[in-house]
Amino acid sequence: MEFAPDGPKAIPMWINGHAFLTVTDAFFTVTNPATGEAIHRVPLCGASEAAEAVGAAQVAQPAWAMMGMPARRLCLASLGDALDRYTGHFAKLLMQDCGFDDARATAEVGEAVAALRGAAVGETGVFALVLDATRPLAGMAEAIAPALMAGAAVVVKPSLKAPSAVYALCELSGRADWPAGVLNLMQGDTAAIEGLCAGGIDRLVYSGQASLGVQVGAIAEAAGVPFEMKAG
Repeated sequence: MEFAPDGPKAIPMWINGHAFLTVTDAFFTVTNPATGEAIHRVPLCGASEAAEAVGAAQVAQPAWAMMGMPARRLCLASLGDALDRYTGHFAKLLMQDCGFDDARATAEVGEAVAALRGAAVGETGVFALVLDATRPLAGMAEAIAPALMAGAAVVVKPSLKAPSAVYALCELSGRADWPAGVLNLMQGDTAAIEGLCAGGIDRLVYSGQASLGVQVGAIAEAAGVPFEMKAG
């Protein structure tokens, strides 16, 4: 990806344990809602990038499931501990993307840490998670942790308005030596969701406000993909 030297930094995708760069025709500029400042850009990805992300998850999922629940719980707890150590950094990302004050941003990081450390056991398989900007980090952690505990592999599509903390958590999973492909991220809008549904996922999960969830659910229904909506 190429940007003007004075343009905002690009946030790539995260696929198969590393940053994944792609060339797209269009980009979305992330702005700080409190200041209007352009802070990041993300590529508007589609079917080919979705296929890469889903394919990585499908390859990684069987070995992740075979690790056993104690090993997976250790991975989740390790990621929670790492997130806790970087609370200030993640809070800053939430403040920039979402316009949160310090108290709200710090509280959300704490909620995400708690979700990773105390995950129940959910449903396995390969699933995609779509997020809005209401609680991007905590909503992600609360949705993926039970599934990961059960042996699922995940592709996360964050809100275009709030991608930074979600990407940073994926990057942190790599630093915590998670197996590649268990946790993936793709950027984009409707075309990205349609691509995920066409890519062979077992289900699509949405976390956020119901109004957007209805639209996401309609895409899943049209593709014949099971859909679940969680409160943001």
